[in-house]
Formats: sequence, structure tokens, C-alpha cells
Amino acid sequence: MPEPTTTEKASARKTLVGDVVSTKMHKTIVVEVTRKKSHHLYGRVIARSRRFYAHDENNTANVGDVVRLEETRPLSKLKRWRLKDVIRRAKLVGPEAVTPGALVQPGAVEQPGAVVQPGASQ
Repeated sequence: MPEPTTTEKASARKTLVGDVVSTKMHKTIVVEVTRKKSHHLYGRVIARSRRFYAHDENNTANVGDVVRLEETRPLSKLKRWRLKDVIRRAKLVGPEAVTPGALVQPGAVEQPGAVVQPGASQ
């Protein structure tokens, strides 16, 4: 009796790898994909980049992340890709990485409307 074989079905959908440059829209990310090609006459390597709008269902990607996109049906006027997975997370994530009051020096008295400049003595 032959054993059933488990074969993974290869996806016919295209995939792209790029950097997230914007997450300002709800459930949408903008990914910049850079490809390098050689100039046909001079041989110099030229970097060409293109931006793709992709669907991010759970808003998991952040600016600076390296992500993999997968081709899908048209979801809107510009979105034809969806986020497949996050390959590498950014080291510093947006404005929430800086805690409020991080620039306040210890022992300094905060005054309303006063701006504390880093490196300035009080």
C-alpha cells in the first residue's frame, strides 16, 4: 500500500523584497523595492527603485523594516500586493521609540513652556 506523499504546492504568485518607507495609511504600507542592473553600454551598475502599495492586515510592519510582498488580486486603485512576512525589523521604530521626557536632565526643574536643549547648561 503506497504512502500518501505530501508535496507543497509552489505558488505561482510573484514575490518582492523591499524596505518599508511609509505606514501612514490604515492597513497599507508603501514598500520601496530597489533593483540593480548593469548599464547595457557602459557596464556601470545602476540602482533603480520603485514603490509599491501593499496590504498589511494587522499593521505589523514599521518604517525601516525589510519585508516580503506577494502578488494578489487588486484590492484598491493602487494596491496589488500584500504583506507576506517581515524579514528583518528596523532597529529604531518611529517616534514611539523616543520616550517623552528623555531629553530632560536629571535634577532639572521643568517649567511650563520651557524648552530643554541637549548639551545646554542650566
